[in-house]
Amino acid sequence: MKKSIFIIIITIIIFLSLPTPSLSLSKPCNKNDENTLFQIKKSLNNPYHLASWQNTLDCCHWYCVKCNKTTGRIIELTIFSGNISAQIPPEVGNLPYLQTLLFRKLTNLTGQIPSTITKLTHLTMLRLSWTNLSGPIPSFISQLTNLNYLDLSFNNLTGSIPPELATLPNLGTLHLDRNKLTGTIPGSFGMFKTVPYLYLSHNQLTGDVPKSLGYLNFTWIDFSRNQLTGDLSMFFGTNKTIQVADFSRNNFEFNLSEMEVSGTLSHLDLNHNKVYGSLPEAFTSESLQYLNVSYNRLCGKIPQGGNMQRFDNTSYFHNRCLCGLPLPRC
Repeated sequence: MKKSIFIIIITIIIFLSLPTPSLSLSKPCNKNDENTLFQIKKSLNNPYHLASWQNTLDCCHWYCVKCNKTTGRIIELTIFSGNISAQIPPEVGNLPYLQTLLFRKLTNLTGQIPSTITKLTHLTMLRLSWTNLSGPIPSFISQLTNLNYLDLSFNNLTGSIPPELATLPNLGTLHLDRNKLTGTIPGSFGMFKTVPYLYLSHNQLTGDVPKSLGYLNFTWIDFSRNQLTGDLSMFFGTNKTIQVADFSRNNFEFNLSEMEVSGTLSHLDLNHNKVYGSLPEAFTSESLQYLNVSYNRLCGKIPQGGNMQRFDNTSYFHNRCLCGLPLPRC
């Protein structure tokens, strides 16, 4: 009798542990989304890269596609590293539940960014990088108010940076680097509601960095290889939490000895500018893991302590009169 009861209990436990059909099965791909994907494939000239896009297979299982398992709606379209010669299909705007849109490392992808992406109101990541997209950065991107990550790097984009990008309320990362952008950094960038990781390097930007940016507490900034001018000390201070800052190869000119540095700074690159003065004692903080102030107009003795003597002499050379280890004795 006891053995029978024991077997019944074990059977019940095993039965309850099995997944129910309603939870184990995913909803099939939405037919409207499937038709849109076929249109996108046609606009991309039916590349071999998308050979799995066939009606013999549920489109939630296609390469470069991800569905919401509950609704069957397409939430990710990530096309990368393929031999595709085309423009971004305007039909991408007909995937209304898309959260991630990525076209990356497609060197034969040309044309401009289509305005139909403004219909993608759920989009949190837009990554159009390492392509041959051209034309201006369209201001209509600011309509994608749920964007957290915007990457337009490694393209042939021209013109100025739209000030409207600063109105994106949830932006955490902004990549505009490696393009052919001109003009100044918009003063509106000092009004970001969330302070993004900001990458503007390898462009042709000019003018002073707007003072409004100094009101924000950036963590990561890369303005390297432009033609920017002015004072950068506004980004630093004992109340700032900046960690990585690359301002190399510009025309910045300010007194470095007056700059206050917080204990969070780990990477600072100022090489090839017109920075003058001396190196602050605060640079001896153990948190500073990388420093390059070469090719400037600095003078004085290199402070002792921290990693200052562990940095290679190339971190300091070609200045007006810096001295002390690892450079020659003062």
